[in-house]
Amino acid sequence: MTSPHLSFTPATGCVQPARSWVSSDAPRIDLAGSWQFRLSPAVPGTPGAHGILGGETPEDFTAPHYDATGWDQLAVPSHWVLTEDFRHGAPIYTNVQYPFPVDPPFVPDENPTGDYRRTVEVPAEWLDSGRVVLRFDGVESFAQVWVNGREVGTFSGSRLAHELDVTEAAHSGANTIAVRVTQWSAASYVEDQDQWWLPGIFRDVTLLHRPAGAIEDVWLTGDYDPATGAGTLVPEVRASADAFPVRLQVPELGVDITWAGAEDVAAVQLEQVQPWSPEFPTLYEATVSSAGETLTLRTGFRRVQIDGDRFLVNGRQVTFSGVNRHETHPDRGRVFNEEFARADLVQMKQYNVNAIRTSHYPPHPRLLDLADELGFWVILECDLETHGFHEGGWVGNPSDDLRWREAYLDRMERTLERDKNHPSIIMWSLGNESHTGTNLAAMAEWVHGRDPSRPVHYEGDYQGTYTDVYSRMYAWAPETESIARDDDTTPLLGCSAAESARQRSKPFMQCEYAHAMGNGPGGLAEYRDLVDRYPRLHGGFIWEWRDHGIRTRTADGVEYFGYGGDFGEVVHDGNFVMDGMVLSDGTASPGLIEFAAVEAPVVLTPAGDGLAVVRNRRFVADTSDLDVLWSVDHDGRPAAEGRLALADESGAPITAGGTGSLRLFSELPTAEPGIEEHVTVAVVLREQTPWAPAGHVVARAQWLVGASGTFGATPARARAAVGSERAVGSELTDTPAVLDGPTLTTLAGARVRGPEVELWRAPTDNDEGGHSPNFDEGDPRDFTRTDSAPSAAQRWRAAGLDRLVRRVVGFSEEPATTVIHRRVSAAQSRAAIDVTERWSAERAADGTVEAVLRVTMTPNTHFDDVWPRIGLHLELPTDVDGASWFGLGPHDSYPDTITSVHLGRFSAEIDDLTVNYARPQESGHRSGMRELVLRRGGADWLQVRADADPQGRRPGFVLSRHSAHELARAAHPHELPTPTAHHLYIDAAQHGLGSRACGPDVWPTAMLRPEARTLTLRVRAL
Repeated sequence: MTSPHLSFTPATGCVQPARSWVSSDAPRIDLAGSWQFRLSPAVPGTPGAHGILGGETPEDFTAPHYDATGWDQLAVPSHWVLTEDFRHGAPIYTNVQYPFPVDPPFVPDENPTGDYRRTVEVPAEWLDSGRVVLRFDGVESFAQVWVNGREVGTFSGSRLAHELDVTEAAHSGANTIAVRVTQWSAASYVEDQDQWWLPGIFRDVTLLHRPAGAIEDVWLTGDYDPATGAGTLVPEVRASADAFPVRLQVPELGVDITWAGAEDVAAVQLEQVQPWSPEFPTLYEATVSSAGETLTLRTGFRRVQIDGDRFLVNGRQVTFSGVNRHETHPDRGRVFNEEFARADLVQMKQYNVNAIRTSHYPPHPRLLDLADELGFWVILECDLETHGFHEGGWVGNPSDDLRWREAYLDRMERTLERDKNHPSIIMWSLGNESHTGTNLAAMAEWVHGRDPSRPVHYEGDYQGTYTDVYSRMYAWAPETESIARDDDTTPLLGCSAAESARQRSKPFMQCEYAHAMGNGPGGLAEYRDLVDRYPRLHGGFIWEWRDHGIRTRTADGVEYFGYGGDFGEVVHDGNFVMDGMVLSDGTASPGLIEFAAVEAPVVLTPAGDGLAVVRNRRFVADTSDLDVLWSVDHDGRPAAEGRLALADESGAPITAGGTGSLRLFSELPTAEPGIEEHVTVAVVLREQTPWAPAGHVVARAQWLVGASGTFGATPARARAAVGSERAVGSELTDTPAVLDGPTLTTLAGARVRGPEVELWRAPTDNDEGGHSPNFDEGDPRDFTRTDSAPSAAQRWRAAGLDRLVRRVVGFSEEPATTVIHRRVSAAQSRAAIDVTERWSAERAADGTVEAVLRVTMTPNTHFDDVWPRIGLHLELPTDVDGASWFGLGPHDSYPDTITSVHLGRFSAEIDDLTVNYARPQESGHRSGMRELVLRRGGADWLQVRADADPQGRRPGFVLSRHSAHELARAAHPHELPTPTAHHLYIDAAQHGLGSRACGPDVWPTAMLRPEARTLTLRVRAL
């Protein structure tokens, strides 16, 4: 006999049909709290569990009088592997792999199994009139349930709700509920999402009274006519005859209707309603009452349509500035906390996120209430993924195996029925990365029949045979443009010519398009530029919102966020679970700040004569709620500033999708010769909103002021630094730089080491990625390529860029000038850089003698790949603890993450100059450096000014407690050594970041190709 947990059947026994999650005034008992708990290494009663229960039978623990005094106590909801000190096992992280043999539907005998018990008092009146229902909102992965020793049902579908009618098993007074949860089951094969495997009862458990005359289910669809502003409320009521009459009330709309019977339920026409959208998430509270109970829910009016290749809501095209969101918390895992969830969504709104794809399962239902309230487009995804079959060529994949049909349909039904009342949900998604097959097509067919008001999404349907939108993940920018163009006939991935034409006739979105793992993603602006140019493109969703780090500690008590492999897993996918734009502790990464800038709802560009062109990218909102703060900056310091409403010259707000001219000011303040002049603007909220305070910045812009006083007149090259002149007779020994032959020993009285030419950076997660071919390896329009290539970091190590050696080629010394010639290369390599360092003394206008270092770095012809960086590395004393600078900031930037920074004067402590990623890597590069002041012990110590090179390019800097080599050797921050020096890198250039951990490589314009570079630095003591 097959064990229940190995069955293809999704549920047995008294499990009830799926229904909406709505608020009811019927009595209920929340069963959250401490339950008795026992963990077994195998499923009792199976051959692999022989003897584990001693003399007990497998079901003895379900009896009311069973003695469980020796059991542990475990909180419900929780994951048993996240208990203190991980005493009940440990979490497992995989992305694609299954942590058990691929032999469906079988799982190993070693199958951790948790037995739960508790008692609950059932009022006698519950049984006198009505039914008693036991509801589970989330159990991973398979549950058997007993009430008073009587089995009432089994179910699977970890992120889905299940209700069991336990009326026949219950009695008044004390009742014993027992649940057996197995970690692995047949269902595990269809729950291979990129996340931690976390078993247990992790969502709410509730005992419900279903009174006689109760309403079994209700669905209110609010349709909106954008042409007239009229609304139609379409009700669906599922109830027995004794529930009628049923009354619908929507007080704000004046709706008060009573239906005598099911045949009377009909649509309600409303002359005028306010539509729901993310910018104006208008909700109307409705009650649906019967003799037995009153249900309360909030409804919103909107119409979802596909018109050719346009995805429309309320008649307007939607652009998704979206993120993929898992449920994750460093301590609770997927256990829901409303305060945390609300803060999560508020943070999204503050960073210009307008859409959520619920990867890859329905979230806790309260999250969708918050999405309705705060305003997000939601693509709700079914609890389905079979990615582990990919490695075997999808042989045996459940998506095309009829034995799994019932389970697939059950998962889709439970997804849709639970959440169908939410206006924020505008698309249903069948699941993720489960290849394709007839079971997925059957799911789509069922959804189309059940809910014609919302389209169906599934990325794996490359040919578009059963889905309504064309969706892809990680399509390169050239491929994205090819999809967008009517005149392009290039075959699309997995498509014939005819299938390609069909897909190009649909709205296109990227359910994942950039991978936010570690430092990155880069290249977001290229995608948004395409979306703004081509109407077929509807934006997309970053992978993903938040790192999944689990808070843990070393043996010495040092706290860190663990990832795959940190918990003794047999197979795992390392730190691939740390791929969010928000770090595990909630810190917004520079990648999120870049996303917010790229997806800004308002864009300003210079137009000359005191005007700026404003483009309003919003969905329906005009600019009447926004102000502009402007300043004219001279060398990063405000020379004039003001505030005005964001409106066109006539004073009218700029409509959604429209443009207008904004007059900032009429005259520019006069600047001294050689001063850099910039106009800096910030678009801010005028008043507080539910998601941000007044003054919150929603967009920024900055541009040069030309010599003629007009906006946007960028000089051909940056002006040379002023205020210095060659000091006749000054000697190098008068400067803060002390050299001993060719070696710099001291700067401003402190021992230092360097400067050394450096090409190496601690590889980012994207540098280590090999999931998409490098653009250099072939035609970037060859969209059908699926092979992987060596990562950039692998190629850099093979070229020896992490093990450079140096030798002095020549040296000359005069009182005012020292010239050193060096050669930098690696063992077993002919590639080399010829370096000339020229130290000299110059007197500044204030009489201070500065050390001037000019370094030219010229590669020979043997370099055949991109570089990580080219610049100088200096080791500094460990009391160097901060910096202020005139350059781009306030956060770090790279060639392909430059949208979110602006020129100014900034200051930070050393620990705030780099990002504490879960795996140490390159971070903290501040581009566009004009001036850098280093601090020792909190006091200004050394100033470094940087000239532009002959092409007008400025260097960047990194100040860190650890060197690139130390960072590269550490797997976690706590593994970094105690610093013996702090490290300053002044980079002539750095390579871009890209998204190659899973997505596209660095775009060619952001690649650092071998070429000669020059740095000119002016150093003075402070």
